[in-house]
This record gives sequence, C-alpha cells and structure tokens, in this order.
Amino acid sequence: MNWYLGNNWYLLLLLLLPLLGLVLVRYVNWQKNRQSRFAGPRFQKKFFGKSTGFSKFLPVLYLLALLFLIVSIVDVLSGSEEVKTKQKMNNVIFLLDVSNSMNAQDVAPNRLDEAKNIIINTMSRMRNDKVGIVVFAGEATSIMPLTTDFSIIETYLGGVETNIVKTQGTDFLKAMQTVAEKFKTIPEGARKVVMLSDGEDNEENEKAAIKLAKSSGISVTTVGLGTEEGAPIPEYVFGQLMGYKTDINGQTVISKRERLTLKNIAAETDGTYVDGNNLDEAAAQIIDGLQRSSSSSQSIVKSNNAIHYYQYSLALSIILFLIIFLFNPRRDFNF
Repeated sequence: MNWYLGNNWYLLLLLLLPLLGLVLVRYVNWQKNRQSRFAGPRFQKKFFGKSTGFSKFLPVLYLLALLFLIVSIVDVLSGSEEVKTKQKMNNVIFLLDVSNSMNAQDVAPNRLDEAKNIIINTMSRMRNDKVGIVVFAGEATSIMPLTTDFSIIETYLGGVETNIVKTQGTDFLKAMQTVAEKFKTIPEGARKVVMLSDGEDNEENEKAAIKLAKSSGISVTTVGLGTEEGAPIPEYVFGQLMGYKTDINGQTVISKRERLTLKNIAAETDGTYVDGNNLDEAAAQIIDGLQRSSSSSQSIVKSNNAIHYYQYSLALSIILFLIIFLFNPRRDFNF
C-alpha cells in the first residue's frame, strides 16, 4: 500500500487549531472574570448554575472534532494499492517475408498483401499480447518494436513493399537471428513468432534457423502464402509492371509455395502450420495456436482508483460534535 496526502492545500486549515485553542482559553478566562465581577462566590451557583465536570472537557472536544473534520477534508490517509494479477500474455513478432516472390499473384491481390491483411485480422483478435514486426528477404530488419499499439502497426504495414529490403533472396537464419535479438529480455515461454512466407529457402538455412529458434525458446507458427502450382514473379519499376522474372535461359520463373519447409519449421519449434490462402480462417488458426502455447506471466498493476479513508475521520468528527450537542446542558459555549 502506498500512502500519500490527498488535498494538500487544505493542510493550511490545521493552522486554525492553535488559533481556536487560544480563542477558547481567552473566552473561558473572560467569562470567569465577567461572572466574578457580576456576583460574589456565594451567588455564582444561583445565578449561573453549577459547573459540571463535562464542561471542563468541552474545549478539548471542540478541538478534536475540528481536527478530525480537517483530516477528512485533507484526505490524509488516502493511498493506492498495487494488485498482482496473472494473465495469459504473449510477445508476438510477425516475421514477414518481403522477397520479390511475395509479389506473385496466385493469391489475390498478391502474397504480400494477403500476408499483411492476415496480420491485421490477427491483431484484431488479440487482447493482452504485445506485437512487433520484422521483415526479411536476403537480410532482416525490425520495423516495429514490441508494442500494444496495434493501430500504429497497421499504419506501418501499409507502407511495406518488397523493396523495403535491398538484399533480395530468402534467408530464414538471418530472420531468426534478428528475432532472437529482439527477444533477449523476454521470458522464453512468451516468445512467439508468426512467420508469413511462401517458404522458398534460397539460402538453404532452414535447419540452422530451426536450431536457433529451439535454443532460444522461440515457438514459430508458419503461415504459407501462395499455391503449389505457383505463379510468375512480377517485376516493377517505380510501381509500373515491366514484365516477369526470368532465369538465365530467358524462361519465366514460376514461384511456388514450399509447404513442406514451412510445416517442418512449425513442427520442430512446437508451433503450428497455417494455410494463409484463406484470410479469415488463417487469422483464427493463428490465434488458436498462440493461445494453446500461451504462458501465464505475473504483472503488477497499480490501481487507477485511489483508496480513500476520509469517511472514518469525518465519522469521528460528527460523533464528537454530537456528544458536545447532547451533553452540553446549555447548548452554547458557556463552559
């Protein structure tokens, strides 16, 4: 429990206590002197009544009642409470393939746009998770740190194209190295990766990437984009289609989804393979996979609602004023 003063400026009201005490003492002395001048000691009781023992405590009761009233106004016993809660929470990095083959249009409008839509749909179903974005091709780079601000992630995704990474190809190992670096401060049970790719392993680093993921405690859910039949790879210059990629013999290159590669990565890292060609089903399956492997982490959350105890001080003040009212036989300040 953390304690703090409530309405600090009202503490100045405490200055009224010594002032009131002085006034009460002066008033009692003045009253006694006035009565002595009016009548002799023999006639004091006849004219002014018998002084009760209770009347001697009235000044103290008034001061205490006022003290508790000021304390209730200041809310001097207010505080806030730290509550420990356990909740299932993942740290999820979407590992997005941005190699040129992701421009293939065997999935409408193309593989890359389908992947970005899957990420957005998946985030819309998330609750407590933190999300980051890493893009990769022949090299990898982080474009978004782990955050709960999904709206800004969606904004960044809108600008992701295949030319965002200069070195082309598909290097799973470099992608996993970048992810492992981002996860260094995250508990191993909460390290989740959703890899969206067509699975083409140009660098043949699949096994090395799997080994790194396993040693780093990273679970990888893979999402396969494209078809087994494949499609040609469009080549763009300043956004204009200039043709399709060809090999050294001048033949059009057909890019196909390598489902077995993606399934193997998921199986070896305790993840799930998801067919990314169906937008709605893919998002639901990704969430199911993440929930099955969610870790329960403990976090300390400071209550937004302060705890107040002014009512106890106010109750004491009212009780004291009530006692004064009931037991002061003259209902005035004649002590």
